[in-house]
Amino acid sequence: MRVLIADDHAVVRTGLGMLIDAQPDMKVVGYAADGKEAFDKALDIRPDVVLMDLSMPPGENGLSATGRLKEAAPDIQVLVLTMHDDEEYLFRVLQAGAAGYILKSAPDLDLIAAIRTVHKGMAYLYPSATKSLIEEFLQMVKNGEEQAKYEILTDREKEVLILIAKGFSNKEIAEQLTVSVKTVESHKAHIMEKLHLRTRPELVRYAIKKGWLDFE
Repeated sequence: MRVLIADDHAVVRTGLGMLIDAQPDMKVVGYAADGKEAFDKALDIRPDVVLMDLSMPPGENGLSATGRLKEAAPDIQVLVLTMHDDEEYLFRVLQAGAAGYILKSAPDLDLIAAIRTVHKGMAYLYPSATKSLIEEFLQMVKNGEEQAKYEILTDREKEVLILIAKGFSNKEIAEQLTVSVKTVESHKAHIMEKLHLRTRPELVRYAIKKGWLDFE
């Protein structure tokens, strides 16, 4: 898998590059020092995964670059690497379209596992981040909000929602469910309307709170 590293510290970029290049199934294909450079190089190089630092002063930050990149090239997976163990950053990262979130203090093996996970189209959240989402989900269940939303979906809509959240395209979902792409698009529109969601990242966040995505 081809990885682009975006971090404003040269020593961090070098260290991450050595770690990733040491893996038999990974190769670093580029480096960037800020969000703008990460965005431009990602569109040019087309890596499988962008390892994106959130804070990269004085240039464009990683959050902004992630949002722009996911709009321009949704097939490129973004794994956010940050020092902030804060649920506010977690939710903003998911809303921007990132597939994963891991702390800079995480062990090397966890980082490598995270890259492999998002490369497969699955979501990866560091355990402390997962805890924040679970706590919010439990509070919503307590208030009756989550249960009410979930019960209004048909069984087929639930299947489609899970596959969308796992990163499958409309065509891939249609093939798996043996239906037309138009049918999948119709189901997606109904899901969005029923759950009052507008974007794919919001669907992913919803699926995470339901416990449908793997974090390993």
